[in-house]
Amino acid sequence: MTNFTHTDTSLSEVHQSIDTTAGKKTGFRKILSFLGPAYLISVGYMDPGNWATDLAGGSKFGYALIWVLLMSNLMALLLQGLSARLGIVRGRDLAQANREAYPRSVNFILYILAEIAIAACDLAEVLGMAIGIQLLTGLPLVWGVSITVLDTFLLLFLQRLGMRKMEAFIITLVAVVAISFLIEIIFAKPDLAEVAMGFMPHALSDEALYIGIGIIGATVMPHNLYLHSALVQTRKIDRTDAGIKQALKFNRIDTTIALNLAFFVNAAILVLAATVFFKTGNSHVAEIKEAHRLLPGFLGNLAPKIFAIALIAAGQSSTITGTLAGQIIMEGYLSLRVNPWVRRLITRLLAIIPALIVIIIYGEKDVDALLIFSQVILSIQLGFAIIPLIHFVSDRKTMGTFSINTITKITAWVIAFVLVFLNVKMIINEASGVFLADAFIPKIILSVAGLLFVALLVYIILFPLFGKKKKAASIQMHAAISSINNLVIPKFNKIAIALDFSENDKKLLAFALGQGNPSTHYILVHIVESASAKLLGQESDDYETRKDKERMDFYVDYLQKLGHTAEGYLGFRNRAKEIVRLVKELQADMLVVGAHGHTGLKDLIYGETVNSVRHELKIPVLVVNV
Repeated sequence: MTNFTHTDTSLSEVHQSIDTTAGKKTGFRKILSFLGPAYLISVGYMDPGNWATDLAGGSKFGYALIWVLLMSNLMALLLQGLSARLGIVRGRDLAQANREAYPRSVNFILYILAEIAIAACDLAEVLGMAIGIQLLTGLPLVWGVSITVLDTFLLLFLQRLGMRKMEAFIITLVAVVAISFLIEIIFAKPDLAEVAMGFMPHALSDEALYIGIGIIGATVMPHNLYLHSALVQTRKIDRTDAGIKQALKFNRIDTTIALNLAFFVNAAILVLAATVFFKTGNSHVAEIKEAHRLLPGFLGNLAPKIFAIALIAAGQSSTITGTLAGQIIMEGYLSLRVNPWVRRLITRLLAIIPALIVIIIYGEKDVDALLIFSQVILSIQLGFAIIPLIHFVSDRKTMGTFSINTITKITAWVIAFVLVFLNVKMIINEASGVFLADAFIPKIILSVAGLLFVALLVYIILFPLFGKKKKAASIQMHAAISSINNLVIPKFNKIAIALDFSENDKKLLAFALGQGNPSTHYILVHIVESASAKLLGQESDDYETRKDKERMDFYVDYLQKLGHTAEGYLGFRNRAKEIVRLVKELQADMLVVGAHGHTGLKDLIYGETVNSVRHELKIPVLVVNV
């Protein structure tokens, strides 16, 4: 059953799960406790979408677009820092802050745009992983795309392990990508003097502008701004001014290291393409598979295998962070939480379907064009994430002394203006062909879409100027404050206890007795799960069933000797369904059940009994960790 719940904390299952204040951590150990979130962010800066734009840029224009990469990285450092600041100071991710600030209709549009960005990002990850699998194994691209749906279960497993282990897994994959390209660059031996010249800014042609905007869209990604503001909240910090200032400082270190590593990887891909392809007259190599095919001739037979492994690692790591971003966006804008595996499956299918359509209809030759197009879509969404973020971190009412200073504010607005201007210019360039054609309907559609795009941008820029008076949150975070006098203390007349006939029963019985009163009736429940019980149900009379009956009689007799009213019932076959059936039939008004802390594979094997039971019952369920 899908789990729909409402939540007020970002990534609630790992919120403040890492305590940076524990044990009086000092020095390097203190810094280490903060390191991690930015590495998950850096994954988005080196995903397969970046590969496509970097390869296209390097093979077509040599080292000329390295300055665009550097500019993108500097933009990312500032914007990710602002995102982390919002999460640390206000304890809100970007989606939650938008929900509280903007009207419901505007929030809905921003939510849809954010979901489009997630879908575009996931499309790049699906295609990248599929290409990597094909390059390494020879499997057709259609099958590689289909296989990527299975990483839903990997994400589920990692989330069960906890935030620190997930971060370690991602950092390992990032290291694989970085080391792979370090080896490739050593093989390629680029001319460092010519590489240095690529850092000089210069005007771009229309084709170079399209690739350049794709690079920016692949580097400064809107979903990363949502993600970073939530991930920093996985750290429990000292909420004093000094503690917040320290958290900002250490997160700045984390972001600087991680994003510079991402810059190295992107620059390495572009330099590799420029050295191996552009300088040898192969400027047509704008596709990942073409690059892989030609690498042996320039760098030897080991190079393509390293290339493919790095591509799979990049795709797998970025797909995990993309899912987390999707969770944050849905929870933040809609105040709605969906089971992570359901969310992952939906997101993955939304990416797989268009990828399969393109591959089946047009063949594999247009896959890289689709990759670059997905990055351009990401770039178009950027303004709708950056502009609200700048407003939020500039607001002294909510940020206090931690609002950004004037220089940072001006720089951030310049970056926002540059990105929006480049996007508008690119859209005009791409749309000019449509307006020169005779078709009337495409012109109307494009004109309306353009007007709506500009209108929404103007609205979110000017909103703080005419929306200064505090409005009611478009979706309330909490119910209105009301009096808590005259609390009615419930009395439980029938308490059901789900026993597993282990050493845990003592704890469950103690908690149940603690909830009762002298007149409470205790209903003991146990589900027999032997092979015979699953097959025959109540007709079962095997050894396990008889022993369970004896144990139940012993517990009932024990409680009766203590002066309590008690009776016992055995259920058969499905554990969760039987507990629910017995509790309902016996009209219990409370259930006490144990949580065993199964994670990952064990959870898949044993089932999520507690979740299944509590969603079926309307009575209070006391979950006891055993």
